[in-house]
Formats: sequence, structure tokens, C-alpha cells
Amino acid sequence: MPETIITYETLYEILRREKTRQELQKLEKTFLKDISKYLYEKNNILESQNQKSSIFAKETEKTQKQIENIKRILKELYERRETKIIQIALYASRTNSNIDLSALLPEELEFYNKIILEFKTARDNILNSIIENKKPEPKIIKRDDELKPIRFISYIPSFVDQDLNNYGPYEPEDIALLPEKISNLLIEKEKAKAI
Repeated sequence: MPETIITYETLYEILRREKTRQELQKLEKTFLKDISKYLYEKNNILESQNQKSSIFAKETEKTQKQIENIKRILKELYERRETKIIQIALYASRTNSNIDLSALLPEELEFYNKIILEFKTARDNILNSIIENKKPEPKIIKRDDELKPIRFISYIPSFVDQDLNNYGPYEPEDIALLPEKISNLLIEKEKAKAI
């Protein structure tokens, strides 16, 4: 799939569409990777400008402001999409309907699957137990695979963990939600940073 050309203007337009339309907007499947690359390049430009003489102070200030605006747009875009995904999952868990999930990014689909499972589990445990005249029992879930978000510092090729799960490859500035053991190991080896 071709890489999306990300500019400040296209990013603003994506946010505008997400704000003005009720349904979740379709993005290229590589959107998160493309936006990470765009932000990485912007930060490199800023770093380069900071190393030059003070004649470029105005340009440096402009780039710094643009990076701050990009981060603000990304935060708002994420939060709007997150709210829509929760609403979709809630509707799907209540109706057992087949929902078109094609607008979800792969990372969002993982989030959707987790919350719909939580909604269904809670509904079965609370509402259905009461309807069937059973006492709801709190379920304490201990997860051995707690996830931890990290940002990669250097390139990491594809790898397989001890449970034969595939990961990667990852480029510098990629963000991933990985099992805590793997995240901690990558942080310890200075290949990634905790977010």
C-alpha cells in the first residue's frame, strides 16, 4: 500500500472531517506509521535549525510552533476516534449486530476487540446474572500479558517471542503497545523508551 503524504494541511483536514462527521472516517492503514515518520522528520528539521546560527531563530520558532500544533491535532484526532470506537463497541455489544469495522486502523481494531470483550463480559456477569436470578460475581482478571506502550529509538527487525507471537519490524519513532516483559527488555537495551 502506498505511503500517505502527510502535511500539516492534510492532517488538519483529517481532523476537520472527523469532527464534522458522525461516522468514523477511513484512514490509510499505514496512517500511524506515516504520521510518526512525518513527526520524526519535523523534529529532525527543528534539531538542524537549533544547531545553526541565530539568523534562523524565526524559522526555528515557526517549526517549534508547528510541531506543537501537530501534536495538539493528533491528540484531538485520537480522542475523537477513541470516543467513536467506544460507541461502536457499546452498540455492537448490546445488539450483537455485524458492524462494518473497515474504518478502524489495525491498532484501533485491537482496542475495539478488547473493549467489546469487556462490555460483553460485564453485561453477562451483571445484567444477565440478575435476569437469571443469580448473584453477580465480581471477576478479578489477572493478566500475565499486561501491555506497555513504548517509542522505538532504533530499527528493530521482526522477531518472535517465546509464545511464538510475531512482532515488528519497527522503525525509529514507531510507537507500539507490547507485552510488558518485551517492552522492559527493549528499554533496558536502549532500543526504545517508555511513553
